[in-house]
Amino acid sequence: MSARVTELDRVVIRFAGDSGDGMQLVGDRFTQDTAVFGNDLSTLPNFPAEIRAPQGTIPGVSSFQLHFADHDILTPGDRPDVLVAMNPAALRANVGDLRPGATVIVDTHDFTARNLTKAGYSASPLEDDSLADFAVHALDLTGMTVAAVKEFGLSRKDAARAKNMFALGLLSWLYGREVDGTVAYLGSKFAKKPAIRDANVTALRAGWNFGETTETFAVSYRVKPATVAPGRYRNITGNTALSYGIVAAGRLSGLPVFLGAYPITPASDILHELSRHKNFDVTAFQAEDEIAAIGAALGASYAGHLGVTTTSGPGVALKAETIGLAVMLEVPLVIVDVQRGGPSTGLPTKTEQADLLQAMYGRNGEAPLPVVAAQSPADCFDAAVEAARIAVTHRTPVMLLSDGYLANGSEPWRLPDVASMPRIEPGFATPPAEGQRFLPYTRDPETLARPWAPPGIAGLEHRIGGIEKKDGTGDISYDPDNHDLMVRTRQAKVDAVARSIPALAVDDPGCRARVLVIGWGSTYGPIGAAVRRVRRRGLDIAQVHLRHLNPFPADLGDVLAAYDRVVCPEMNLGQLATLLRDRYLVDVRRLTTVRGMPFGAEQLEHELLSHLTEISQEAS
Repeated sequence: MSARVTELDRVVIRFAGDSGDGMQLVGDRFTQDTAVFGNDLSTLPNFPAEIRAPQGTIPGVSSFQLHFADHDILTPGDRPDVLVAMNPAALRANVGDLRPGATVIVDTHDFTARNLTKAGYSASPLEDDSLADFAVHALDLTGMTVAAVKEFGLSRKDAARAKNMFALGLLSWLYGREVDGTVAYLGSKFAKKPAIRDANVTALRAGWNFGETTETFAVSYRVKPATVAPGRYRNITGNTALSYGIVAAGRLSGLPVFLGAYPITPASDILHELSRHKNFDVTAFQAEDEIAAIGAALGASYAGHLGVTTTSGPGVALKAETIGLAVMLEVPLVIVDVQRGGPSTGLPTKTEQADLLQAMYGRNGEAPLPVVAAQSPADCFDAAVEAARIAVTHRTPVMLLSDGYLANGSEPWRLPDVASMPRIEPGFATPPAEGQRFLPYTRDPETLARPWAPPGIAGLEHRIGGIEKKDGTGDISYDPDNHDLMVRTRQAKVDAVARSIPALAVDDPGCRARVLVIGWGSTYGPIGAAVRRVRRRGLDIAQVHLRHLNPFPADLGDVLAAYDRVVCPEMNLGQLATLLRDRYLVDVRRLTTVRGMPFGAEQLEHELLSHLTEISQEAS
């Protein structure tokens, strides 16, 4: 009997199991197959910080959520429509997020008394009415997998590991995904282990066949491809997009790229990716620690390269002294901070936006630098190019803020026409006329940038270091008036970046809104989704999102003043709100979360509706 096919416009699926069950791999493969199909999509990987978390426990649960649709979407979704739970802990950790009526596919194999106790169950939820609100399919996925791959002579443990592929095959059938891409992937990954390769492919196809032949599922589903602008697309994570942006910036400026990095979650994948691109004149250097990494990157910048260093919040703290040196030297440097939950080691694999004030002020003395933030995984490419543009053009270190949500999440990315992108001009210094002295701290009247003079060029010899320099000559100076001038000049140089920032794009259809929602970084998706939901109720609300956080766009003050109320959602305790209140004397209302997870669109919708109600009541 063939299953009835139902058309859907969107689906949210969450795969969950032990950290060793391959849920990230299953999620990634389902995502790749969905991207090839042509759906718009957004993902949210979520995994423990431990390399091997306690098996069968809630802290050890790893999950991967995918939202795909036949239309433009902005978030990985709030509540899953489908949960695949590979053990009791995965079920218990995730069932609270489900909507009534959601589909739950459970691997019953590990629902033993011991595992139920480890997950906090006193009795099996499959045998009482605690899951009555859901469509539950209790299946022995592990047992069926072991039986399917028996011919390959694997140990029971190795055979059972293929259960993630069985689950992937079943879900692929259920939602009309092709599995050819995953078959090719498995062939490549296990090319030297043919038994493992063949067992995984067999498990994948067995899962598909089980869905097609069993009467367990009376309905299968289809989500049509999304309508998108013509172009060439690929699925991309934020870390990969940011890496490509750095490579592109090197090509646009004609500069060799030097990355000095020390591995740190969740920024390490940038180091891994850039190490693959030596053919684009990229040098990736893994240093012994965070301080050495930025020291090497700054040295490369001084030598005429595009110096880049990547890290997360704890690494920024260690790099602070050298960032201050880069401010004093006034040479280009891109510092990438992929933020995570803090303070200290904090939550290494969870997301947060709590490094904004560190980026602004986390150095000794008056050490201003531009701060740029990416808003989505694909946007990490453009943000990286913009950070490099500012660094090279204005001779300054630039902080580029991403976070764990963007770094590990993915979405479709339309490949840009790099040939049409504007060139970034390094504008290296040229030797002065014979008999004249090179003045390393003279300045471009428009940008206030000093000359970029790499060492080894006759006529461009000059003094360098962290002690205050005399205006013009660059000689060491302890003169109070000169120090006052140089401090104010360095600030004015950062402020001058605002002249090259485009006017803000305020999303306010009809220009009738009285409430403005302002955000930065990865809150772009949740804010945008919440605003859409509010507007579907027939209510007016405006949205603006900031890429440039220092300096702010020149028209930001006028935009804020045009609304009766400004609301700022952030994954911190209100850092941007604090900056806006200080700079513009506007009563910015804070909406904050620090749970290691992004905002939910439903949550934000309710918060925004309460603000609209208050404004309406005040008016009446």
